Amino acid sequence: MQVPFVDLKAQYASVRDEVAAGLAGVLEEMQLVLGPNVTAFEAEFAQYCSARFGLGVASGTDALYLALRACGVGPGDEVITVSHSFIATAGAIRMLGALPVYVDVDPATYTLDPSRIEPAISSRTRAIVPVHLYGQMADMDSILGVARRHGLAVVEDACQAHGAEYGGHRAGSSGDAAAFSFYASKNLGAYGDAGAVTTNSPAIAEKVRLWRDHGSAHKYEHEEWGVNSRLDELQAAVLRVKLRHLEKWTEQRRAHARTYASLLQELDVQLPAVRPGARHVYHLYVVETEDRDRVRKVLAERGVATGIHYPIPIHQQGAARGVGRIAGDLSITETIAGRILSLPMYAELDQSQLEYVAAALRDVAVAL
Repeated sequence: MQVPFVDLKAQYASVRDEVAAGLAGVLEEMQLVLGPNVTAFEAEFAQYCSARFGLGVASGTDALYLALRACGVGPGDEVITVSHSFIATAGAIRMLGALPVYVDVDPATYTLDPSRIEPAISSRTRAIVPVHLYGQMADMDSILGVARRHGLAVVEDACQAHGAEYGGHRAGSSGDAAAFSFYASKNLGAYGDAGAVTTNSPAIAEKVRLWRDHGSAHKYEHEEWGVNSRLDELQAAVLRVKLRHLEKWTEQRRAHARTYASLLQELDVQLPAVRPGARHVYHLYVVETEDRDRVRKVLAERGVATGIHYPIPIHQQGAARGVGRIAGDLSITETIAGRILSLPMYAELDQSQLEYVAAALRDVAVAL
């Protein structure tokens, strides 16, 4: 049996007719930029996230950049975040001329450890970027408590957390602003690059709306310097269709996670931990194991595709060396980078595939 890491074709087959109708409608009207589908999707996605405003942009990276900029982050400022994330988390900070300050993660959930924040704060600290990693929200209650005590903005990196919840709040509604990615393999993915900012602040929403379109509120009038980061109508049409199915797909992912947990519970692997009061949406199903690279190789030989998210922490990337600072130590981040393994996880997995992955892992455990 072959079990792909993700199967975008299977998902497309389930919504092909709806997507075709949506795209055809856009092409008939030929209103391709910031048109009715973008407006409708922004409202629908904001409602899904329990936020007042949604702003469609060109990518998750742009969403982080624009959200941070709208929160007042600029050259020379410091932004506290984690090194265990995709590089865009820190890249957006650098795009503003600001400096990332890396703190370690909680060893169970891999999200920002709130106890590490206050020792990392300096006179230049302007914001905190907690990453809702793998589909689980960071401990926002604790993070927001620190931020309020020190007058810091909080921008949620929710690029992997569409529909995740913690403490009764949905990702995208807790911080000053939040950034989402709709990269194709995300739980809610476009058919190309796309992203969104959500916020409850009218002022932040207005700034993002202005800056995503070259700083223009009226055609050929540019009050401020902005960028070209507009969500196009075709991607918005696709996302509107897929948003209608997102809850069903999410529950299928959550069911697969329960099946994995049942099938793998007796193996010598660390399974994903779910924080009490959290709704994990399993963008990725990440386990920890000894001799990870050998395990991955043997699984590949048995037809099971896997991933590593992420093998090299951001602070060890060539682009990041000597830029920003490390607060405390990153021993947990550096240790898990050599142990984590992402198993196949997508809504369309069937029981036989889940059982095959578990059996292959059992075989690997015996072989080791």
